Amino acid sequence: MSKGLEKSLWDVAIQESNESKAEGATGEESSVFIVGAKNSGKTSIVLRFLDRDEAPKPTVALEYTFGRRAKGHNIAKDVGHIWELGGGTWLSKLMDVPLNPSSLSHTAVAIVIDLSKPKEIWYNLETLLNSAKSRLNTVIEEMKSEDPSIKDRLTKQAWERVGADHPDKNLMNPFLVPLIIIGGKYDLFQEFGSEERKVICKTLRFLAHTHGATLQFFSIKQETLVTKMKGLLSSNLFGTTANKTLQTDHNKPIMAPAGLDSLQQIGSPPLSEKDIGRISAKNPIELWKHAFAGFFPPESTSNPAIVDDPSKDPQYSEPNIDSLRSQKDEASSASILIFSKDHYRQRKATDCH
Repeated sequence: MSKGLEKSLWDVAIQESNESKAEGATGEESSVFIVGAKNSGKTSIVLRFLDRDEAPKPTVALEYTFGRRAKGHNIAKDVGHIWELGGGTWLSKLMDVPLNPSSLSHTAVAIVIDLSKPKEIWYNLETLLNSAKSRLNTVIEEMKSEDPSIKDRLTKQAWERVGADHPDKNLMNPFLVPLIIIGGKYDLFQEFGSEERKVICKTLRFLAHTHGATLQFFSIKQETLVTKMKGLLSSNLFGTTANKTLQTDHNKPIMAPAGLDSLQQIGSPPLSEKDIGRISAKNPIELWKHAFAGFFPPESTSNPAIVDDPSKDPQYSEPNIDSLRSQKDEASSASILIFSKDHYRQRKATDCH
Protein backbone atom coordinates (compact mmCIF):
# COMPACT_ATOMS: atom_id res chain seq x y z
CA MET A 1 0.00 0.00 0.00
CA SER A 2 1.41 3.39 -0.95
CA LYS A 3 2.16 5.89 1.77
CA GLY A 4 -0.60 8.22 0.60
CA LEU A 5 -3.21 5.49 1.06
CA GLU A 6 -2.11 4.32 4.51
CA LYS A 7 -4.69 4.68 7.27
CA SER A 8 -4.24 4.65 11.00
CA LEU A 9 -6.33 2.39 13.21
CA TRP A 10 -8.22 5.46 14.42
CA ASP A 11 -9.04 6.47 10.82
CA VAL A 12 -10.38 2.98 10.13
CA ALA A 13 -12.52 3.07 13.29
CA ILE A 14 -13.99 6.45 12.32
CA GLN A 15 -14.74 5.19 8.80
CA GLU A 16 -16.50 2.06 10.08
CA SER A 17 -18.50 4.12 12.58
CA ASN A 18 -19.65 6.51 9.87
CA GLU A 19 -20.57 3.62 7.57
CA SER A 20 -22.58 1.97 10.37
CA LYS A 21 -24.48 5.17 10.99
CA ALA A 22 -25.18 5.56 7.29
CA GLU A 23 -26.54 2.00 7.14
CA GLY A 24 -28.73 2.56 10.21
CA ALA A 25 -26.75 0.02 12.24
CA THR A 26 -26.36 2.18 15.30
CA GLY A 27 -28.29 1.27 18.42
CA GLU A 28 -30.52 3.52 20.47
CA GLU A 29 -29.55 5.15 23.76
CA SER A 30 -31.60 5.53 26.92
CA SER A 31 -30.83 6.44 30.52
CA VAL A 32 -32.01 5.65 34.03
CA PHE A 33 -31.10 8.04 36.83
CA ILE A 34 -31.23 6.29 40.22
CA VAL A 35 -31.47 8.36 43.41
CA GLY A 36 -32.63 7.53 46.90
CA ALA A 37 -32.00 7.12 50.58
CA LYS A 38 -28.52 6.27 51.76
CA ASN A 39 -27.93 2.50 52.08
CA SER A 40 -31.31 1.76 50.52
CA GLY A 41 -29.90 -0.70 47.98
CA LYS A 42 -29.32 1.47 44.88
CA THR A 43 -25.95 -0.07 44.03
CA SER A 44 -27.24 -3.60 44.60
CA ILE A 45 -30.00 -2.96 42.07
CA VAL A 46 -27.47 -1.79 39.47
CA LEU A 47 -25.10 -4.70 40.06
CA ARG A 48 -27.83 -7.32 39.79
CA PHE A 49 -29.24 -5.72 36.67
CA LEU A 50 -25.81 -5.90 35.02
CA ASP A 51 -25.24 -9.45 36.38
CA ARG A 52 -22.09 -8.37 38.21
CA ASP A 53 -21.15 -10.72 41.01
CA GLU A 54 -19.42 -8.30 43.35
CA ALA A 55 -20.05 -6.75 46.73
CA PRO A 56 -21.70 -3.30 46.57
CA LYS A 57 -19.57 -0.35 47.65
CA PRO A 58 -20.86 2.95 49.05
CA THR A 59 -21.58 5.52 46.34
CA VAL A 60 -19.61 8.64 47.21
CA ALA A 61 -21.23 11.12 44.81
CA LEU A 62 -22.40 10.51 41.25
CA GLU A 63 -21.41 7.28 39.53
CA TYR A 64 -21.93 6.12 35.96
CA THR A 65 -22.05 2.76 34.26
CA PHE A 66 -23.82 1.30 31.24
CA GLY A 67 -25.30 -1.85 29.78
CA ARG A 68 -25.68 -3.04 26.20
CA ARG A 69 -28.28 -5.17 24.50
CA ALA A 70 -28.24 -6.72 21.05
CA LYS A 71 -30.69 -5.09 18.65
CA GLY A 72 -32.26 -8.07 16.90
CA HIS A 73 -29.98 -9.59 14.26
CA ASN A 74 -28.24 -6.28 13.70
CA ILE A 75 -24.62 -5.89 14.75
CA ALA A 76 -25.51 -2.68 16.57
CA LYS A 77 -26.40 -2.75 20.27
CA ASP A 78 -28.66 -0.47 22.25
CA VAL A 79 -26.87 1.32 25.07
CA GLY A 80 -28.43 1.89 28.48
CA HIS A 81 -26.77 4.60 30.55
CA ILE A 82 -27.14 4.19 34.31
CA TRP A 83 -26.46 7.08 36.67
CA GLU A 84 -26.47 6.57 40.42
CA LEU A 85 -26.48 9.42 42.93
CA GLY A 86 -25.13 8.70 46.40
CA GLY A 87 -25.51 10.66 49.63
CA GLY A 88 -29.26 10.34 50.03
CA THR A 89 -30.94 13.76 49.70
CA TRP A 90 -27.87 15.88 50.41
CA LEU A 91 -26.26 15.65 46.96
CA SER A 92 -29.44 16.26 44.97
CA LYS A 93 -27.86 19.33 43.32
CA LEU A 94 -25.83 16.90 41.18
CA MET A 95 -29.02 16.06 39.29
CA ASP A 96 -28.01 18.59 36.64
CA VAL A 97 -25.41 16.14 35.27
CA PRO A 98 -27.68 13.27 34.14
CA LEU A 99 -30.78 15.47 33.69
CA ASN A 100 -29.86 17.86 30.89
CA PRO A 101 -31.29 19.03 27.56
CA SER A 102 -29.57 16.32 25.52
CA SER A 103 -30.77 13.43 27.73
CA LEU A 104 -34.22 14.57 28.84
CA SER A 105 -36.18 12.87 26.06
CA HIS A 106 -34.81 9.39 26.84
CA THR A 107 -34.27 9.41 30.62
CA ALA A 108 -36.26 7.74 33.40
CA VAL A 109 -35.91 8.64 37.08
CA ALA A 110 -35.89 5.90 39.73
CA ILE A 111 -36.24 6.83 43.42
CA VAL A 112 -35.25 4.14 45.92
CA ILE A 113 -36.59 4.29 49.47
CA ASP A 114 -35.71 2.13 52.46
CA LEU A 115 -38.84 0.27 53.55
CA SER A 116 -37.12 -0.76 56.79
CA LYS A 117 -36.97 2.91 57.93
CA PRO A 118 -40.56 4.17 57.66
CA LYS A 119 -39.88 7.35 59.65
CA GLU A 120 -37.58 8.51 56.82
CA ILE A 121 -39.75 7.47 53.89
CA TRP A 122 -41.91 10.56 53.43
CA TYR A 123 -39.08 13.07 53.85
CA ASN A 124 -36.73 11.26 51.45
CA LEU A 125 -39.38 10.71 48.81
CA GLU A 126 -40.77 14.24 49.04
CA THR A 127 -37.31 15.87 48.96
CA LEU A 128 -36.07 13.86 45.98
CA LEU A 129 -39.30 14.30 44.05
CA ASN A 130 -39.16 18.07 44.54
CA SER A 131 -35.49 18.19 43.55
CA ALA A 132 -36.15 16.19 40.40
CA LYS A 133 -39.19 18.33 39.49
CA SER A 134 -37.17 21.51 40.00
CA ARG A 135 -34.36 20.23 37.78
CA LEU A 136 -36.81 19.13 35.07
CA ASN A 137 -38.46 22.56 35.05
CA THR A 138 -35.06 24.25 34.73
CA VAL A 139 -34.06 22.03 31.79
CA ILE A 140 -37.40 22.59 30.06
CA GLU A 141 -37.00 26.38 30.38
CA GLU A 142 -33.51 26.08 28.86
CA MET A 143 -34.90 24.10 25.92
CA LYS A 144 -37.88 26.34 25.15
CA SER A 145 -35.88 28.78 23.02
CA GLU A 146 -35.07 26.03 20.51
CA ASP A 147 -38.07 23.79 21.16
CA PRO A 148 -41.10 25.85 22.32
CA SER A 149 -43.38 22.81 22.44
CA ILE A 150 -41.10 20.66 24.64
CA LYS A 151 -43.29 20.84 27.76
CA ASP A 152 -46.50 20.12 25.86
CA ARG A 153 -44.86 17.11 24.22
CA LEU A 154 -43.54 15.72 27.52
CA THR A 155 -46.95 16.27 29.13
CA LYS A 156 -48.67 14.38 26.32
CA GLN A 157 -46.21 11.49 26.68
CA ALA A 158 -46.76 11.44 30.44
CA TRP A 159 -50.52 11.06 29.98
CA GLU A 160 -49.96 8.34 27.40
CA ARG A 161 -48.06 6.36 30.03
CA VAL A 162 -50.88 6.50 32.59
CA GLY A 163 -53.87 6.76 30.28
CA ALA A 164 -55.36 10.05 29.13
CA ASP A 165 -58.84 8.82 30.06
CA HIS A 166 -57.94 7.53 33.51
CA PRO A 167 -60.87 8.06 35.95
CA ASP A 168 -58.50 9.77 38.43
CA LYS A 169 -57.21 12.22 35.84
CA ASN A 170 -58.35 15.33 37.73
CA LEU A 171 -56.37 14.27 40.82
CA MET A 172 -53.21 13.16 39.02
CA ASN A 173 -50.15 15.18 38.00
CA PRO A 174 -47.95 12.77 36.02
CA PHE A 175 -44.19 13.20 36.20
CA LEU A 176 -42.88 14.59 32.90
CA VAL A 177 -40.41 11.73 32.43
CA PRO A 178 -40.94 8.06 33.33
CA LEU A 179 -40.81 7.74 37.12
CA ILE A 180 -40.14 4.58 39.15
CA ILE A 181 -40.50 4.37 42.92
CA ILE A 182 -38.65 1.37 44.36
CA GLY A 183 -39.27 0.12 47.87
CA GLY A 184 -35.96 -1.45 48.91
CA LYS A 185 -35.23 -3.99 51.65
CA TYR A 186 -38.57 -5.72 51.36
CA ASP A 187 -37.20 -8.69 53.35
CA LEU A 188 -36.95 -6.46 56.45
CA PHE A 189 -40.28 -4.79 55.72
CA GLN A 190 -41.98 -8.21 55.96
CA GLU A 191 -41.18 -8.31 59.67
CA PHE A 192 -43.42 -5.30 60.40
CA GLY A 193 -46.91 -5.69 61.79
CA SER A 194 -49.83 -6.01 59.38
CA GLU A 195 -51.24 -2.53 60.12
CA GLU A 196 -47.86 -0.85 59.65
CA ARG A 197 -47.32 -2.59 56.33
CA LYS A 198 -50.81 -1.64 55.21
CA VAL A 199 -50.29 2.07 55.98
CA ILE A 200 -46.93 2.17 54.20
CA CYS A 201 -48.23 0.33 51.15
CA LYS A 202 -51.33 2.48 50.78
CA THR A 203 -49.34 5.70 51.21
CA LEU A 204 -46.73 4.73 48.63
CA ARG A 205 -49.42 3.60 46.22
CA PHE A 206 -51.13 6.97 46.57
CA LEU A 207 -47.92 8.94 45.97
CA ALA A 208 -46.90 6.77 43.03
CA HIS A 209 -50.34 6.83 41.43
CA THR A 210 -50.87 10.59 41.65
CA HIS A 211 -47.40 11.16 40.15
CA GLY A 212 -47.99 8.68 37.33
CA ALA A 213 -45.17 6.47 38.61
CA THR A 214 -44.56 2.75 38.67
CA LEU A 215 -44.22 1.38 42.21
CA GLN A 216 -42.30 -1.83 42.82
CA PHE A 217 -40.87 -3.47 45.96
CA PHE A 218 -37.44 -5.06 45.90
CA SER A 219 -35.10 -7.21 47.96
CA ILE A 220 -31.66 -8.42 46.99
CA LYS A 221 -32.38 -11.59 48.99
CA GLN A 222 -35.41 -12.67 46.95
CA GLU A 223 -34.60 -13.82 43.42
CA THR A 224 -38.16 -13.40 42.21
CA LEU A 225 -38.02 -9.71 43.08
CA VAL A 226 -34.55 -9.40 41.54
CA THR A 227 -35.87 -10.82 38.27
CA LYS A 228 -38.86 -8.46 38.28
CA MET A 229 -36.62 -5.47 38.99
CA LYS A 230 -34.31 -6.41 36.12
CA GLY A 231 -37.32 -6.58 33.85
CA LEU A 232 -38.53 -3.16 34.98
CA LEU A 233 -35.15 -1.50 34.31
CA SER A 234 -34.81 -3.32 30.99
CA SER A 235 -38.18 -2.01 29.84
CA ASN A 236 -37.06 1.57 30.56
CA LEU A 237 -33.56 1.20 29.11
CA PHE A 238 -34.13 -1.10 26.15
CA GLY A 239 -37.83 -0.96 25.47
CA THR A 240 -38.49 -4.59 26.35
CA THR A 241 -42.00 -5.67 27.27
CA ALA A 242 -42.93 -4.34 30.71
CA ASN A 243 -44.73 -6.44 33.30
CA LYS A 244 -48.31 -5.19 33.61
CA THR A 245 -49.26 -7.22 36.68
CA LEU A 246 -51.02 -5.23 39.41
CA GLN A 247 -50.30 -6.60 42.90
CA THR A 248 -51.59 -4.43 45.76
CA ASP A 249 -51.96 -6.88 48.67
CA HIS A 250 -49.88 -5.47 51.55
CA ASN A 251 -49.01 -9.03 52.55
CA LYS A 252 -47.12 -9.45 49.27
CA PRO A 253 -44.53 -7.36 47.36
CA ILE A 254 -46.30 -4.38 45.79
CA MET A 255 -46.24 -4.09 42.00
CA ALA A 256 -48.22 -1.19 40.58
CA PRO A 257 -47.35 -0.23 36.98
CA ALA A 258 -48.03 3.38 36.04
CA GLY A 259 -51.72 4.02 35.45
CA LEU A 260 -53.02 0.62 36.59
CA ASP A 261 -53.84 1.54 40.20
CA SER A 262 -56.75 3.75 41.24
CA LEU A 263 -57.74 5.97 44.14
CA GLN A 264 -60.83 3.84 44.67
CA GLN A 265 -58.69 0.73 45.20
CA ILE A 266 -56.19 2.60 47.38
CA GLY A 267 -58.89 3.94 49.66
CA SER A 268 -58.89 6.82 52.15
CA PRO A 269 -55.93 8.05 54.22
CA PRO A 270 -55.54 6.13 57.52
CA LEU A 271 -57.32 8.77 59.61
CA SER A 272 -60.33 8.65 61.89
CA GLU A 273 -63.32 10.88 61.06
CA LYS A 274 -62.36 13.04 64.04
CA ASP A 275 -58.83 13.54 62.66
CA ILE A 276 -60.11 14.32 59.15
CA GLY A 277 -62.26 17.13 60.53
CA ARG A 278 -59.47 18.43 62.75
CA ILE A 279 -56.59 18.45 60.27
CA SER A 280 -56.30 21.43 57.94
CA ALA A 281 -54.88 20.21 54.64
CA LYS A 282 -54.59 22.21 51.42
CA ASN A 283 -54.76 19.15 49.18
CA PRO A 284 -54.95 15.32 49.31
CA ILE A 285 -51.16 14.97 49.51
CA GLU A 286 -51.07 17.09 52.68
CA LEU A 287 -53.82 14.94 54.16
CA TRP A 288 -51.90 11.75 53.45
CA LYS A 289 -48.75 13.34 54.85
CA HIS A 290 -50.48 14.07 58.17
CA ALA A 291 -51.95 10.57 58.26
CA PHE A 292 -48.60 8.91 57.61
CA ALA A 293 -46.85 11.06 60.23
CA GLY A 294 -49.43 9.89 62.74
CA PHE A 295 -48.16 6.35 62.40
CA PHE A 296 -44.51 7.16 61.70
CA PRO A 297 -43.45 10.53 63.17
CA PRO A 298 -40.62 11.84 60.97
CA GLU A 299 -37.20 11.94 62.57
CA SER A 300 -35.29 15.22 62.70
CA THR A 301 -33.75 16.11 59.35
CA SER A 302 -32.61 19.66 60.13
CA ASN A 303 -28.94 18.77 59.81
CA PRO A 304 -27.32 16.72 57.03
CA ALA A 305 -26.24 13.24 57.96
CA ILE A 306 -22.55 12.95 58.77
CA VAL A 307 -20.82 11.58 55.68
CA ASP A 308 -17.77 9.42 56.29
CA ASP A 309 -14.49 10.71 54.85
CA PRO A 310 -13.95 8.62 51.65
CA SER A 311 -10.20 9.38 51.79
CA LYS A 312 -10.00 7.03 54.80
CA ASP A 313 -11.96 4.22 53.13
CA PRO A 314 -9.70 1.24 52.24
CA GLN A 315 -11.62 0.58 49.02
CA TYR A 316 -10.40 3.92 47.63
CA SER A 317 -6.79 3.32 48.63
CA GLU A 318 -4.15 5.06 46.45
CA PRO A 319 -0.71 4.53 48.11
CA ASN A 320 1.08 7.45 46.44
CA ILE A 321 -1.72 9.93 46.97
CA ASP A 322 -2.43 8.66 50.50
CA SER A 323 1.25 9.07 51.42
CA LEU A 324 1.31 12.68 50.24
CA ARG A 325 -1.98 13.34 52.02
CA SER A 326 -0.56 11.87 55.22
CA GLN A 327 2.54 14.08 54.99
CA LYS A 328 0.36 17.14 54.44
CA ASP A 329 -1.84 16.25 57.41
CA GLU A 330 1.21 15.77 59.63
CA ALA A 331 2.68 19.09 58.48
CA SER A 332 -0.63 20.83 59.19
CA SER A 333 -0.80 19.25 62.64
CA ALA A 334 2.78 20.32 63.39
CA SER A 335 2.03 23.89 62.28
CA ILE A 336 -1.02 24.03 64.50
CA LEU A 337 1.00 22.68 67.44
CA ILE A 338 3.79 25.26 66.92
CA PHE A 339 1.22 28.04 66.61
CA SER A 340 -0.49 26.89 69.81
CA LYS A 341 2.80 26.83 71.75
CA ASP A 342 3.85 30.28 70.47
CA HIS A 343 0.41 31.65 71.24
CA TYR A 344 0.61 30.21 74.76
CA ARG A 345 4.05 31.79 75.38
CA GLN A 346 2.85 35.18 74.15
CA ARG A 347 -0.24 35.03 76.34
CA LYS A 348 1.88 34.00 79.34
CA ALA A 349 4.34 36.85 78.74
CA THR A 350 1.48 39.32 78.44
CA ASP A 351 -0.09 38.06 81.65
CA CYS A 352 3.24 38.45 83.50
CA HIS A 353 3.50 42.07 82.45
